[in-house]
Amino acid sequence: MAAPRIGLALGSGSARGWSHIGVIESLAEAGIEADIVCGTSMGSLIGAAYVAGRLTELRQWAETATWREIVGLMDVRLSGGGLINGKQVVSFLRGLGVEEPIESYAKRYAAVATDLVSGREIWLESGPIHEAVRASIALPGILSPASIDGKWLVDGGLSNPVPVSVCRALGAEVIIAVNLNGDLLGRRFASEPSAEMTLPSRVPSDFLDRILKELPAPLREQVAQIAPRLLPQGPSTPGYFDVLSNCINIMQDHITRARLAGEPPHVMLVPRLRDIGLMEFNRAKEAIAEGRHCVEQALPMLRHYL
Repeated sequence: MAAPRIGLALGSGSARGWSHIGVIESLAEAGIEADIVCGTSMGSLIGAAYVAGRLTELRQWAETATWREIVGLMDVRLSGGGLINGKQVVSFLRGLGVEEPIESYAKRYAAVATDLVSGREIWLESGPIHEAVRASIALPGILSPASIDGKWLVDGGLSNPVPVSVCRALGAEVIIAVNLNGDLLGRRFASEPSAEMTLPSRVPSDFLDRILKELPAPLREQVAQIAPRLLPQGPSTPGYFDVLSNCINIMQDHITRARLAGEPPHVMLVPRLRDIGLMEFNRAKEAIAEGRHCVEQALPMLRHYL
């Protein structure tokens, strides 16, 4: 019998998306290689590095990157429909070697984005792979929209957070999905300071400094007084970015449940990542380790299908 065509649906989840690296590497160690890779948001970025053969280089960077290096990718431009312009992210991908046309790679690949005007999901299956990723990761309020073929595109998590349906449409016979939003709701703000709260407030101060520099001089002093309030005022009080993060979590959880009810995968992997915040990209090691652990637990089910 011919081996079934395996599809890998990598879901959205911002910084939690680093866990996709652990999932892919652990699957490979078990002898499981995807034929079709579809990704949404951060899943599109990790999936692109995978099909381009640059996953090891991406992991090495992610596990050693400092806050300063991460903030260096955040080119603040307040006039582009988001806090971050995204050009530095594109340059990073190209420097990593993730830049060829999607159709040139051996594995089939698609990135999911959302049309800002119509709200429809857009499957990006051709053209430069870094441009597809740029559109798929355009998280509203954070990263500015991307323009492709005359359309303004934003994060694919708004329409299809875990792209199982895309894998199936591209011919996958067995679909392994990674849902990064499965255990996010219900998290409470701690009544006592925890080790997590000692991190750089989830959003580095360097990032806020960059925002201030982009403002006209007359506004800078006034906004400088407001900026610290964007961060948590105490261990039990959410800040601006906490509210933004949790609202995105709620939205994506509801959309994910609705989509997966109609398009269930054969195997669902749900890494436990509720303690990693929206922009805590400095916690890659933890996320990658949890991705590997998740696959180890699911190996009996994976072997059943494969």
